[in-house]
Amino acid sequence: MMDPIKNLKNKSLLTENIYIFSIATTLLLFSSCNSIERDCSKFRTGKFLTQTEINDTTYSSVFTRNGNIQIENFNNSIDSSSCRWINDCELVLRTLNPKSKSELKNIHIKILTTTDSSYTYEYSFVGEKRKEIGLALKIGD
Repeated sequence: MMDPIKNLKNKSLLTENIYIFSIATTLLLFSSCNSIERDCSKFRTGKFLTQTEINDTTYSSVFTRNGNIQIENFNNSIDSSSCRWINDCELVLRTLNPKSKSELKNIHIKILTTTDSSYTYEYSFVGEKRKEIGLALKIGD
């Protein structure tokens, strides 16, 4: 004859194992569905249109990046910056011919997500905590 207490413990252990397995499976499914694509290497060079919103105003500019140099046209003004890549998805821009004190500040850019033709990035002045978000669309090679 089966011991009822032993039988109850076995059922409880089985229920607990099924519960743990279902939680683990659910977590695995959610984590695999939310993987973020970041193929940053294809955005080191090319011509880009970028948009960012600051204080409910959208700003757009066009820039060309050729490895270590970036030339940007913003509000009919052309600026050149050197690009120092920290890793595949992060770079620091330094204005080559600063015309004001604010242009002396380097800008840190981190690519957050990528698609085939665009990337979302966050940027800030180096050393500052406030970060803004922007979108860059690759419009040429």
